[in-house]
Amino acid sequence: MSTDAPPTSQAAADRRKDRIFLTVVDDSPERAVALRYACLRALKGGGRVALLRVVEPPGVQEWAGVGELLRQEQREEAERLLQTLAAEVNRITGTMPALYLREGFARDELLALLKEELQISILVLASSPAGEGPGPLIAALAGKYSGQLRTPMTIVPGGLSDAELDAVT
Repeated sequence: MSTDAPPTSQAAADRRKDRIFLTVVDDSPERAVALRYACLRALKGGGRVALLRVVEPPGVQEWAGVGELLRQEQREEAERLLQTLAAEVNRITGTMPALYLREGFARDELLALLKEELQISILVLASSPAGEGPGPLIAALAGKYSGQLRTPMTIVPGGLSDAELDAVT
């Protein structure tokens, strides 16, 4: 007799609730499309949204104090942006997202986060709506660094409207 019975519908529903849709918060216009897609997927299919903002380290500064001041300003701006987007996620999904703020380079920090936070189940990114190619993060994750990616990645066309997103989620 096999003990590998299919999961009950309750068990499947519980797993869906545990799903976390991670969106990288950058300054691109397509960020809003990826965020809305992640919110709608979490709302309609169960799960939560997580937001990652990576602040790149400031360049070489002649005076250490200037570099530290710049770093602090970037961090405060990133925190404000995350809080604003968290309110948007809460408005759409009815839940607050998990927030991650890191300093470094986006690709490296994203890969590190995915290794550390095993409950993140789907990475949601959006492509450039202008047809300029995939962008550096998607290109890296789909290319040279694909072997390090342990989480499925959904790439949403960056030019989708809210109505089109509603129709596909």
